[in-house]
Amino acid sequence: MIMSAKIATRHLSRQACIYIRQSTMGQVRLHQESTERQYNLMAQATSLGWRPEQIRVLDRDLGQSGATMTNREDFKVLVGDVAMGQVGAIFSLEAPRLARSNQDWHRLLELCAITNTLVIDEDGCYDPAEFNDSLVLGMKGTFAQAELHIIRARLHGGKLNKAAKGELRFALPVGLVWDGDQIVIDPDQEVRGAVRMVFDLFARESTAFGVVQRFNELGLRFPRRAYGGAWDGNLIWGRLTHSRVLGVLANPSYAGMYVFGRYQSSKEVEPSGEIRSRSRLMPQDAWRIVIPDHHEGYISADRFVVNRERLAANRTNGEELPGPVREGLCLLQGLLLCGVCGRRLSVRYTGNGGIYPIYQCVWKHREALAPRACLSVPSAPLDQAITDRLVSAITPVTIELALKALTNLEERDREVGAQWRMRIERARYEAELAERRYEAVDPANRLIAATLETRWNDALQRLHDLEAELTAFEHETMHAVTAEQKRHILALAQNFPRLWSAPTTTSRDRKRILRLLVRDITVTRGPEPKIVRLHVSWQGGETEVLPLRLPQNRAEAIRYPEAFVARIRELSIDHLDGDIVALLRAEGQRSATGKPFTVGAIRWIRYKHRISAPKPPAGSLSVCQVGERYGVSLWVVHYWIARGIISPTRSRPKGPYAITIDAALDQRLRTWIAKSGHLHPTSPTLTA
Repeated sequence: MIMSAKIATRHLSRQACIYIRQSTMGQVRLHQESTERQYNLMAQATSLGWRPEQIRVLDRDLGQSGATMTNREDFKVLVGDVAMGQVGAIFSLEAPRLARSNQDWHRLLELCAITNTLVIDEDGCYDPAEFNDSLVLGMKGTFAQAELHIIRARLHGGKLNKAAKGELRFALPVGLVWDGDQIVIDPDQEVRGAVRMVFDLFARESTAFGVVQRFNELGLRFPRRAYGGAWDGNLIWGRLTHSRVLGVLANPSYAGMYVFGRYQSSKEVEPSGEIRSRSRLMPQDAWRIVIPDHHEGYISADRFVVNRERLAANRTNGEELPGPVREGLCLLQGLLLCGVCGRRLSVRYTGNGGIYPIYQCVWKHREALAPRACLSVPSAPLDQAITDRLVSAITPVTIELALKALTNLEERDREVGAQWRMRIERARYEAELAERRYEAVDPANRLIAATLETRWNDALQRLHDLEAELTAFEHETMHAVTAEQKRHILALAQNFPRLWSAPTTTSRDRKRILRLLVRDITVTRGPEPKIVRLHVSWQGGETEVLPLRLPQNRAEAIRYPEAFVARIRELSIDHLDGDIVALLRAEGQRSATGKPFTVGAIRWIRYKHRISAPKPPAGSLSVCQVGERYGVSLWVVHYWIARGIISPTRSRPKGPYAITIDAALDQRLRTWIAKSGHLHPTSPTLTA
């Protein structure tokens, strides 16, 4: 009767919305009684006076959580219809099913109060426009949100407690399966072989992409396990992808570790304004629970760390990282840094067919910050300089000294570690003492019990922090090398030059060896041309500067020095080209290209450096001077030479004529011109 008293004609004239929701699809499948009870609300709406055509069922939100409006399309429709004044009453099995977020809940109640919309559930009929009903509905929404938090915290606490013991079951990566409460390696030999093949190929190829290529070349397949649906639990074999390789190499379960909390949920605000929860990968130090040696793995924990570091070093989107080892012949690829801008130097192959590689920094030029590249140096001299330094540095004596220094560091680290362990032992004693004091107190004495509990928790927290600090110290600072490893290192130092130059050692192997010893190399220009300085940063922290003179280019290599040009200039004063060639050959000198000197070579040197030929003898005239003297053209003079009237001399073949004219020849030429009928001399000496 109370419920019917609040229902007025204005409510019955509008539609009645029955909102149906279950939080998860599992509840929809397994708890069908709740869904059936919600559909039965249609009969209740009919009994309260709404006609069947006025009743609207909103059931598209089945399997959706009520914590937010995200993905709840029917709830959005309901809010819109209420705001338009089209809804007379909202039916729900429980009012908190409408929303478990106070923000969404109070927004809906405010709209219902403005549009005179009723909220009806199993407990009664509520009019949000009335203060008492609004207060009750507000408290119900608050309790619903608090209940959601309590349930989530209770479930999550149970999961953490079970995960701390390594008993929480979750989906395992392919190659590992659950055997009761234990994680074991998959009994399928093909699956085990495929997983081990990934780790073995990565040890050889050093890149995830190289593993994918080798898998495809060998025609191998890689499995994945299906979860959910008709294929739940079955293995599906297919092509290995790059993302799968990265997932396998970065998964600590393959190293025998039980890890909980690698992925954690975080809320983000979408551009549309909606708040969504996304799962993101956490860094290793933020994993909630890590239990090493929990089960048998495919690789060791040390190899897992090495694989992670190698993947991080293979990244190409960081300028300070060396990048992966490539197949090219350039030894220092990825290790060189520009001394001008600090960026990595790239490799460029020039020449016919790319047979002349160079190291080049083009970042500023590419970004239009400079008109040309910062650095451009040939690769061969740099590679050879580092190779020579590496071979000379790796000797048994230096290795033995390094191992002795490492042994001293190990002893020092052991002493420091002993101090850490004694400190942890004291903190553990204090935590146990605080626990005994808490257990000995009377539970009825709440004031003292609360204080002792706080001290116990503080002692446990200090113990946990100290253990975490010790783990970080051992991982980052402490050094440990076994005697067998030291013996192998000494043996390698004795055979290192032969190993480095062996034809079976590939370029990739040399690059891997180099990166074990050298962190990076900064290239700077020297004050002199063709001088660069290599600032080598070794892995141990030492630095070294190697000056290097670059080879000259072809034009500079065949250019004659100034001293030689000066000598040719001196010899050209009184020697012909042929005489100069004879002198140089007698001295055993050769041209810039290594060939014997020729007249053409001497002639080119004189032309290039503008060296004049030997001057003609005193009193001799040239062809032009003879023509001017007798007032005839050059053709006449050459006619005289061809007929033997004039007998000139030459300082070199095809060189200029040197003509000597005595008194008899002078009289003969004048007579020739006077008797000629077609020569008209213009020289004043002839006409005078």
